Amino acid sequence: MKTLKIQPLAACCLALAVSACATQPSVAPKASAKQCEKWQVHNRKATFSKDQEGTVYFAAQAKPGVAWLKSNQISDGVIEADIKGHDTKDKSYVGIAFRGVDEKTYEAVYFRPFNFNAPDDLHKSHAVQYESEPDHAWDKLRKEHPGVYEHAIVPAVNPNDFFHVKIVLENPKVRVYINNASEPTLVVDSLASQKSGWVGFWMGNNADGTFKNLKVTPAVGH
Repeated sequence: MKTLKIQPLAACCLALAVSACATQPSVAPKASAKQCEKWQVHNRKATFSKDQEGTVYFAAQAKPGVAWLKSNQISDGVIEADIKGHDTKDKSYVGIAFRGVDEKTYEAVYFRPFNFNAPDDLHKSHAVQYESEPDHAWDKLRKEHPGVYEHAIVPAVNPNDFFHVKIVLENPKVRVYINNASEPTLVVDSLASQKSGWVGFWMGNNADGTFKNLKVTPAVGH
């Protein structure tokens, strides 16, 4: 079993699937222009932190955005990362995309931090979401299968701080664990036709997000 830990790319600005990288050895000695080229970012610009090595921030833009790590693919296995959004209604959608083909075809597990501590159970139940684009978007799933592909996070986590996410892929199952919990927060069956693809950071419409510590562990034989 091979575990891939993603190294920081120093100061890297990428947008609309075109990447440009400025390496700053004092920030990330292992970073290089060659490594930066392994990423492909759609509809976002990324800024890598000088103070927190390996942390990347994506500024908000209209429509969803995704940053693919194209140097590896995953079918089954485990994906982990630390993710940070914020408690701003309808302005914070952050997560992990996987088994990606391009910016329009992928699976994703994402979070709505503004619902983590919602005052009512309905909105709390919309805290974590699975979707499979383009045929099984979140709104279609909610309409046709209410309460199946989204769930509350119990106990709730701080919507304005980093939380740890582990996604376990064992086709057809997708299991989502929060903050090293022993029990999954969400368990669904995959709806994607593709069985493997890229892994990346995902942001929803008009949403920004901060990510760090991405780790991808493909299953043995995958």
